[in-house]
Amino acid sequence: MSITLSQEQWELARARVADAGLSDRVEILAADYREVSGSYDAIVSVEMVEAVGARYWPVYFAALERLLAPGGRIAIQAITMPHERMLATLDTHTWVRKYIFPGGMLPSVTAIEDNLGGLRITDRLSLRADYAETLRLWRERYLERVDAVGALGFDDTFHRMWTLYLAYSEAGFRSRYLDVWQFTLGRRS
Repeated sequence: MSITLSQEQWELARARVADAGLSDRVEILAADYREVSGSYDAIVSVEMVEAVGARYWPVYFAALERLLAPGGRIAIQAITMPHERMLATLDTHTWVRKYIFPGGMLPSVTAIEDNLGGLRITDRLSLRADYAETLRLWRERYLERVDAVGALGFDDTFHRMWTLYLAYSEAGFRSRYLDVWQFTLGRRS
C-alpha cells in the first residue's frame, strides 16, 4: 500500500500501477498518514518528515510506531540541517518555506532522535554527496527542458525560482550545511 494527499500523485501512481499490471497487488490510497490503520512489517517514508513540520513530528513518529508490526522495520529518508540552525529557524519564514515547502521544516538528526517515541534508529546512511550530484543533474535537465516547462504554462518567475532552488539546495549539500539520511527504525527493546 502507498499513500499520498495529492490527488494528482494518487491518479498518476494508480495509472502507473495499472500500466504495470499490478493493480491486484498494489493499493494506492489518497489519505492522511494519521488516518491509516493496520499493521505493517515494513514502512517506507521518503522526505515526509520535513513536510509535516516540527509541530507534528511527535504525531508522525507515533503514527509510524502504531502502524509497525512486531519485528517490523521502518525506512525513513530525511533531509536534515545542523541542530543549532534548525532551532534558530523554527519560527522564521525563509524563502524556501514561503515559496517551496510551505509549512515544512527540515529537522536535525537530534530532532529526529528526540521525537522517536518508542522507536529507535538501528542503522543510518548519509547520501549527502550523492544528493548534491542528483540536484546538479536535476538542474541541468530542467534547464535543458525549460521551453517545455514554459509550454505547460509556467512563467519566468517560476523558472528563476526553480533554478535558484535547485542550485541553492545543491550548494547546501556540497557545503555540508544540509545532509540527507536514510534511517532504519525498529521498536525499542
